[in-house]
Amino acid sequence: MRGAAPVAHETLRPLVFVPGWVALAVVPFVAGLELSPVLQYVPLVASALLLGLPHGAVDHLAVARTRGRRPDLWAIGRVVALYTVVGGAYAVAWFLAPAVAFALFIFVTWFHWGQGDLYTLVVLADADHLRTPVQRLAVVVVRGGLPMLVPLLAFPEWYRRVAVTLVGRFAPDAVAALSPAFRPDVRLGLAIAYSAVVVATLSVGYARATDSAPWRLDAAETFGLVAFFALVPPVLAIGVYFCLWHSLRHIARLLLVDDAATAALGEGDSTAAFARFARDAAPLTLVSLALLAGLALLVPNPPETVPEWVGLYLVFIAVVTLPHVVVVTIMDGEQRIWA
Repeated sequence: MRGAAPVAHETLRPLVFVPGWVALAVVPFVAGLELSPVLQYVPLVASALLLGLPHGAVDHLAVARTRGRRPDLWAIGRVVALYTVVGGAYAVAWFLAPAVAFALFIFVTWFHWGQGDLYTLVVLADADHLRTPVQRLAVVVVRGGLPMLVPLLAFPEWYRRVAVTLVGRFAPDAVAALSPAFRPDVRLGLAIAYSAVVVATLSVGYARATDSAPWRLDAAETFGLVAFFALVPPVLAIGVYFCLWHSLRHIARLLLVDDAATAALGEGDSTAAFARFARDAAPLTLVSLALLAGLALLVPNPPETVPEWVGLYLVFIAVVTLPHVVVVTIMDGEQRIWA
């Protein structure tokens, strides 16, 4: 489907970029209406069925398709084994050392969400200013830090509350180990270091760009996301970003390794392409929800309130994110994203 790929890219670009940009513009004004805490959880709750959880539910097909092969039982079985071993070990870590598991969740998600934006910039935005592996690693640090670090700097008490909610399902006292991250001097040091990386990354990119349009897109999205996460309460901001930014961009990547979806996009039929994704993702999305219900029965402190259920959902997302990152990293290697 090589001939369909350029047209597929053109079809996907507005569908992938515009919803996230609209969210950056609109959600801060909605947040200014002082939404109740329960309403702020709505995007995260919705992500269990819409875009968020489903975006990782095609991993069993993704690696084979990226290699240009039809997924067979052996290929699917290897991914299932990966999830069982890696995800299972990480789930056990939440019971044994929940504070450490929470910190790992932050760092893994930081890398993965930056990794997702790197692919989008390189493949869909044709960012020629990202020429070296060092530059691309810097982009991962910058883009992943936007949803993972900026809320800590702007809303430390909200961030602490989320940490307490997640870790508290397993051992409420364990969250004390995370206290240094919330100290003003630590947050100031992180802000200075992160700002320096942002400025350096964009400056080097500007110096190396032969086409300024992708660099301008990169810079605009970076500063737009800084403002977004600095202004919008973290639970609402992360929920919106997870669905309309990260997950949507990864789904676009999945469509481009699926020959049938790429062919539909090449004909301008985005509905058929996304319907194919929904069909592929539905079985494991339902399995994931069943596993989430099982986790609720196993944790020492079962959830009762909406925030506690969302906290447990985030723990489950953490567990499946680790093997998901392995799958996406394999895709990166096959598609030479770091080359």
